[in-house]
Amino acid sequence: MTALDLSSPVAVVGTGTMGQGIAQVALVAGHPVRLHDTVPGRAGEAAAAIGARLDRLVEKGRLSAADRDAARARLRPVEDLASLADCALVVEAVLERLDVKQELFRELEGVVGDDCLLATNTSSLSVTAVGGALRNPGRLVGLHFFNPAPLLPLVEVVSGFATDVTSATRAYETARAWGKTPVACADTPGFIVNRIARPFYAEAFAVLEAQGADPATIDAVLRESGGFRMGAFELTDLIGQDVNESVTHSVWQSFFRDVRFTPSLAQRRLVESGRLGRKSGHGWYDYAEDAERPEPHTAEKAHAPAYVVAEGDLGPASELLPLIREAGIAVREEDEDHGTRLVLPGGGQLVLADGQTSVEFRDVVYFDLALDYRRATRIALSASQDTSPQTLAEATGLFQALGKDVSVIGDVPGMIVARTVARIVDLAHDAVAKGVATEEDIDTAMRLGVNYPLGPFEWSRRLGRTWAYGLLDDLHLRDPSGRYAPSLALYRHAYATDKREGTS
Repeated sequence: MTALDLSSPVAVVGTGTMGQGIAQVALVAGHPVRLHDTVPGRAGEAAAAIGARLDRLVEKGRLSAADRDAARARLRPVEDLASLADCALVVEAVLERLDVKQELFRELEGVVGDDCLLATNTSSLSVTAVGGALRNPGRLVGLHFFNPAPLLPLVEVVSGFATDVTSATRAYETARAWGKTPVACADTPGFIVNRIARPFYAEAFAVLEAQGADPATIDAVLRESGGFRMGAFELTDLIGQDVNESVTHSVWQSFFRDVRFTPSLAQRRLVESGRLGRKSGHGWYDYAEDAERPEPHTAEKAHAPAYVVAEGDLGPASELLPLIREAGIAVREEDEDHGTRLVLPGGGQLVLADGQTSVEFRDVVYFDLALDYRRATRIALSASQDTSPQTLAEATGLFQALGKDVSVIGDVPGMIVARTVARIVDLAHDAVAKGVATEEDIDTAMRLGVNYPLGPFEWSRRLGRTWAYGLLDDLHLRDPSGRYAPSLALYRHAYATDKREGTS
């Protein structure tokens, strides 16, 4: 099944920001496009807005004047659904209410031809449920664009329970012909991106609620150590706290209140207070013109240790050893079976976050995961009230000698980046095991849909097949609510590796 021919008319019903964006994508690709909205005159206004955006593309040299004029000639606002009778594809971008969408598609089914492909751009409703009202639900598919649709490349092509393979394939190939990067997924709550991205927000909020660190520090660690484009607090302020919480709540409810997707009470209180983020002028941060942006906690300068003793290869943090040597600090390596850690001159230990807490041990400072320890500009450390000041100072001085800012957070198991990445990896493995999408499509979706520096499976391969399971298993022992219980898919992944390596 191939993409729709460019001569085939495409309709967009619903002319808000997303509807206009989808219409512009189809229009620039070369299709005749019809715009319809239930509010009289709104389709015409949308056509004018699209025309203005085409003008800006010409001004920026991204579109020729001739192509703009041709596109404008192909764009037609219409006031009634009957005008869509000859369309080969109708994309719905109306209110996120199941009854509204079902009623629209029932009406469309009586207007368009039997071979017309129907698509919903829903981000939170079940494609299966939307199609359940149709006589022929096999021709309904989800086409989930990301805002702004003309700029963001990702499109989730969602097959409902009754969607025909030919319909899904045609939608996929059409999205690709429009210059987008489509990924195929089954109809599951949140699809790919909104399902697997939940821990990015949830774990940041959990660290805040545990008083482990403030928003500015958590955001800085996610950016400067984890390699994420934005931290969870600044990103949800940009999205809108009400919008982000609504998606989280929808996924949680759709999974029958699965504890892994439980919404944040701290975010609920923020929404209740009307602090919705940038659009309201205040969210986690204050956006008033005279407001000062809070700075992340950064430790005072400390002396670097003269040497460290490396016991084991440090696993995912092994690249620290050459960095320490380059900084002029001696590294003494021992092969004793003590796990993977650095022993500092005062006798204290420096250990990569593993899901345990510092208070459980005699004198331990944990350090957080980094996407790239050489390029990271900040490292988080955690210690308990029983950690000696000398050990914390030596750990701080060590990372400062490597050119890193240091943020000391509370004794939070799994810290910030490590627990976030482990949970994302776990949800990704669970999604593949349940037939939601392929590993390749999940990695593509998370890189393009939410700008993650690596896809979950790319991260998993880099960290080692057992790393995420081990961290989550330790976290689950300390929080047996089920939130951190590793999925069966992740367990099988880790156990198969152990078995091949001859361990039990």
